[in-house]
Amino acid sequence: METTHKQIVLGILAHVDSGKTTLSEAMLYRSGAIRKLGRVDHKDAFLDTDTLEKARGITIFSKQALLTAGNTDITLLDTPGHVDFSAEMERTLQVLDYAVLVVSGADGVQGHTATLWRLLEHQNIPTFLFVNKMDQPDTDREALLGQLRRLDEGCTDFGGDREELLESAALCDENLLERYLAGEKPDDGDLAGLIVRRKLFPCLFGSALKLEGVEELLSGLERYAPAPDYPKEFAARVFKITRDDQGNRLTWMKITGGSLKAKTPL
Repeated sequence: METTHKQIVLGILAHVDSGKTTLSEAMLYRSGAIRKLGRVDHKDAFLDTDTLEKARGITIFSKQALLTAGNTDITLLDTPGHVDFSAEMERTLQVLDYAVLVVSGADGVQGHTATLWRLLEHQNIPTFLFVNKMDQPDTDREALLGQLRRLDEGCTDFGGDREELLESAALCDENLLERYLAGEKPDDGDLAGLIVRRKLFPCLFGSALKLEGVEELLSGLERYAPAPDYPKEFAARVFKITRDDQGNRLTWMKITGGSLKAKTPL
């Protein structure tokens, strides 16, 4: 595994009311990017800045924020969870290196969750899963893991026994299984490779509101999410156009190769 500083673009997706924006806030707070923990229901969430978003208590426009987890700089994109704003979310998917799919532990895998999973599969985006609201009564970790495995057999509990994790990972790849049976255990690089190839999907359980499981998610992203390999020649993808307070048009893009400097002709 690489140990140099790296940069990734991460999107957080979820069925509405699964706690997606709460998880984003918790990640920003735990990483030290913000000093006060906002809440959607208190209308002071860092990523819900639009007046309509605050009034309705939902995320409509994709936002971005920067945080650092160990040796990893993360550009965090919070996307709309409500089905009425799915076009905004789909545009954001085009620039993601990784995704975190948030599932409500109280509700399990819902219809829109499965739709989001298919979109991530279509875009070939490596995905981590965070099962939220595990502090609520009657949440069943094993039953929820069973639901996730109906999305894909590669969904694996990364917060449980390490030996069980390595065995599950080995079952995701024939060559890795042969090595495992010969007594060679998969290392972090092997796990990261499976995640990038969408053969393994780390599942973490917690409560974003109570900051439970959030540090484990950040640690997992640092440990198992290698930076993409981009070409040296400049390339970029536009994913959003907005206007500032003066009405000037702003074009948002992800650089997918080389670098961009002021006054560079394109």
